[in-house]
Amino acid sequence: MRIFCAPGRVNLIGEHTDYNQGFVLPAALNLACRITVFPHDANRLTARSVNLKAEVSWPIDRLERRGNWGDYIAGVAVALRGLGVNPVPAMLEIDSSVPPGAGLSSSAALEAAAALALCALAGKDIPRVDLARACQRAESEFVGVRCGIMDQFVSLLGCKDHALLLDCRSLHYRLVPLPQDCALVMVNTMVRHELASSEYNRRRQECDQAAAMLRSSLREANLAAAERLPEPWRGRARHVISENARLHRFVAALERNDLIRAGELMYESHNSLRDDYGVSCRELDFLVEAARKIDGVIGARMTGGGFGGSTVNLVRTRLVPEFRRRIAARYREHFGMEPEIYVCHAAGGASEETA
Repeated sequence: MRIFCAPGRVNLIGEHTDYNQGFVLPAALNLACRITVFPHDANRLTARSVNLKAEVSWPIDRLERRGNWGDYIAGVAVALRGLGVNPVPAMLEIDSSVPPGAGLSSSAALEAAAALALCALAGKDIPRVDLARACQRAESEFVGVRCGIMDQFVSLLGCKDHALLLDCRSLHYRLVPLPQDCALVMVNTMVRHELASSEYNRRRQECDQAAAMLRSSLREANLAAAERLPEPWRGRARHVISENARLHRFVAALERNDLIRAGELMYESHNSLRDDYGVSCRELDFLVEAARKIDGVIGARMTGGGFGGSTVNLVRTRLVPEFRRRIAARYREHFGMEPEIYVCHAAGGASEETA
């Protein structure tokens, strides 16, 4: 029996920029997907979810889409074949503390843990960056969600107490220390609007179209030129261009310990996602505005794909209990729902657990 673990992630700033060859600033979280590997007599790859109380199984030589959560496992196995990793018979028991649908990348955590497990079983040591690419291909080409590489990359290469400033074109990155007296607090809206999947892929298409109009990737596009585009392409391009610039200003603010400016940039990012990119929703907007009025909150914004999921809040550690109480009460009063709240810190990347 062997155990492999991979974290979920939160993106502090740089949203919807990864698939536009831009910059992101994610951190791995102390919420993780754990896969326990057992020997399997049959010539099959089997995955069992403790959380879902469900099981999926495939013949080793016929890893096909099933249209369910198991596609993330099969997709990783198929992608790894391109790196010379042939899957071997195994039972993978999956238990995850990363909440699905919360915008904290439960899928990437599952993919990264599965990639480590399948490589270890096959006796292959694959560089982490190559594993991240394989996991992205699994989700984009096999599952059908046209994601960027951010989630898989930070799940595999995250670093304790740091965020990763990642260039999604070159995949060069550097570590950015996070404030020691602050916590990362995610507040889950508990909603996932039906628009989420279809609109995510539509935004990617609109960005591709805007880039074609500008004859430049949105990473390199000029804001003045983007302002001459018709809507909705103008707003999509404006968000990506301004978000890349905001991210670099945010990192500079953190590095000079200017948390007031860092918080302002988080709010600006949310406004851009709401107004220019059109991926927020009333529940996310409410949580961001409510957080702004609570003592100890440095900044807040939606995180993840949008249309539900979670906000990320940078909160002074000593005031986290009061923040939790007040944000939950306000959300419950307004929407009649109890939000899930996760108080987290930046964790290390995927690994095999030792006894």
